[in-house]
Amino acid sequence: MATETNNSIDTLQELLLFVNDRIEGYKRAVEETKDHELQGYYKQLVSQSQQFSKDLNSHLRKLGGEPETGTTIKGKFYRGWMDAKALITGSDEKAILGSNVYGEEWALKAYQDALDDKTLPAAIRTAVERQLHISEKTYRKLKKLEHSHS
Repeated sequence: MATETNNSIDTLQELLLFVNDRIEGYKRAVEETKDHELQGYYKQLVSQSQQFSKDLNSHLRKLGGEPETGTTIKGKFYRGWMDAKALITGSDEKAILGSNVYGEEWALKAYQDALDDKTLPAAIRTAVERQLHISEKTYRKLKKLEHSHS
């Protein structure tokens, strides 16, 4: 049982790194966009992601784990690369949307990886599935927005 709990803790911590990347990515989009409508949408996504993090960290604490507030190394490098790219080429709405689509693809993969862990207790699995479904809707909307800015 302890091994299953440890596996569940590890799985949640890993997923939370990606959720925290999601928060940082959307905060950045809020700062960069010039489109007030998109800015409002990105703010909603920051709030949504913060709620996801709070919910998963609550489950993590119940399992005996410490709250996860970090981000992935890959996410840090990607945000740094995007900053450098924006300095050189500037950032337009399509580029911002493309970055968000890319980040959402990574988040979806992280959710799927978490669900592949069969040790997650039912309540946590349900929370992860719910967040995955919301993230899939977000992904579809971002893809549609990206296409409309082509």
